[in-house]
Amino acid sequence: MREQVRLAIMFADIAGSTRLYELLGDTKAREVTSRCIALLTNITQANEGHVVKTIGDEVMCTFPSADTAAEAAVQMQEEVSSGADTLGTALQIRVGFHFGDVILEGDETKVDVFGDAVNTAARMAGQAKADQIMTTGETLSQIDEELAENARLVITTTVKGKAQPLEIYELTWGEEDDLTVMGGMPAPAAGAAQKKLQLTMRHGDKELKLGPNMGITLGRGKKTDMMVPDGMASRLHCKVEFRRDRFVVIDQSTNGTYVTSLTGESHYVHMDEHQITGKGVIGLGQKQELGSELGVVFELEEI
Repeated sequence: MREQVRLAIMFADIAGSTRLYELLGDTKAREVTSRCIALLTNITQANEGHVVKTIGDEVMCTFPSADTAAEAAVQMQEEVSSGADTLGTALQIRVGFHFGDVILEGDETKVDVFGDAVNTAARMAGQAKADQIMTTGETLSQIDEELAENARLVITTTVKGKAQPLEIYELTWGEEDDLTVMGGMPAPAAGAAQKKLQLTMRHGDKELKLGPNMGITLGRGKKTDMMVPDGMASRLHCKVEFRRDRFVVIDQSTNGTYVTSLTGESHYVHMDEHQITGKGVIGLGQKQELGSELGVVFELEEI
């Protein structure tokens, strides 16, 4: 059997599986990963999908539509993130998928898929970090609006052999729930005190205060919320958002973002995100010291 069809191709794998074997030992780690693969397989089948193959800690599967793939991806993330008791330990997964033309080959016992759409799906999985779902702009246009509205553009990049730039999106999940139910733990009892975070950002004469569900853009472009006239900065360099009970800086730039604490500890973030804690300074494209004219000072407080 050989035919050309349109399918959503997905890759999902366990993040940090090598470290898992170091921490738990071979036998225990294998049991945990096997349970996780079984869970991902069941979710695939429950959403009209088909598991093509499993390779170690990774599942490759297909779905009849972009919608069913997106729904399965969100369900995978939700069930793995809350499934420590069932799986045997807390795990995180990475998911990437793409919808397009593929060549289907095989027989009644085994089917495999080939083509550029498979390569693109694998590239999306490679872009994903722990707890992330990545897909393409082309695929996003095929997804139901209610699912697609929970997506953010991460980067537009050129790919060798393709005429058009490739838009890479993150399909976010569970953020509203995670503001009140964190890390799979029960929500606080009625009347229990909950911390409220406030992030103050300062650059030059401009000061912005951010609370839960708020975010800003930084860069040298005039349309950003906080413009930094640094030649090393991209027009839309990074975002600062409140996600899953914390503030994070999300880099979308060419040269990366530097987050430096008051103690001098510096973190380089490139096409990734980093949690903001305490006080410090953000540098766009190059490291900045506190007091620098090109630095963005931040201070995170509980109020």
